[in-house]
Amino acid sequence: MTRTATDDGARLRPVPAGDAPLFVRAGQAVYPARRLGDLVSRRPAGVTGHQWSSALREEFDHVVCAADTGFPLFALTVGPTAPAGSAGQRAERMAAAVCAAVGLPVLRIGSPTLRAAGHGRRIVTYVLDARAYAAGATSCDDPDDAPVGYRDIVGRLPDGRTGPVNDLGALSRAAAVEAYVSRRLSDPIVRGLHVRWRDGLAEGWSWVEVRPGRCLVERVTVHEARWHCGVDPARFAEDLAAVAVGDRLAGVEFDESALLDRGDLRRQICALRDRRDELATPFAFDHLCGD
Repeated sequence: MTRTATDDGARLRPVPAGDAPLFVRAGQAVYPARRLGDLVSRRPAGVTGHQWSSALREEFDHVVCAADTGFPLFALTVGPTAPAGSAGQRAERMAAAVCAAVGLPVLRIGSPTLRAAGHGRRIVTYVLDARAYAAGATSCDDPDDAPVGYRDIVGRLPDGRTGPVNDLGALSRAAAVEAYVSRRLSDPIVRGLHVRWRDGLAEGWSWVEVRPGRCLVERVTVHEARWHCGVDPARFAEDLAAVAVGDRLAGVEFDESALLDRGDLRRQICALRDRRDELATPFAFDHLCGD
């Protein structure tokens, strides 16, 4: 099929037909890094010239397109969150304004540890499968026969146990048990929490106790931007935080400064609890605030 630029209000530009995707899954082609300027043909109404010129330079780690037309369906970014008030944050906001105007959903995953190079393909594949599963689940006419959520499908895990097969943190949890058995950790359990904020941001925490009273902690944010990734974004964020914990487990014995005192972690959780009025869903982790 010949690919042509769109003439409707979206102003999205198809990826050129000669560009080879990284992989194709369920009729959707996944491409490597693209600038926003490569995906938008002209400035949409309501976007200022300054927003436009700044946003065009913003780069996405992956762009998912319809395989037959090359039309962009959504974009993904993975990496550190720009500090509040920084030039990076302003650029992200300008890019978000342009993406909203042209109808391009962006899945932003904020993490100091995760990167698209090591995790992008796995994340995109997970999201595509989760969205396909969710689309099939919504077609069920009888609520009593509705399937379980994608994240809660039970099967055999990599370590031979039975559990949720679509838990992205499963490998990290198994690695923590192995590290505990080899006496590299003082506790084998990868713990976590998740919240959803009223501004649309989802946040997940995950941690493991490396030394008695000293924890390795990871935090991940997920922003769907008027879109749905196929699973609860807050649980998705917690699972991704567990993935980040697993990535760092091999080196924790050489990085004592990266560990957080368990009391400090509890105080941070209590501070999160005290902001419950800012949450879109009830805070379900009061039990973690006890001694």
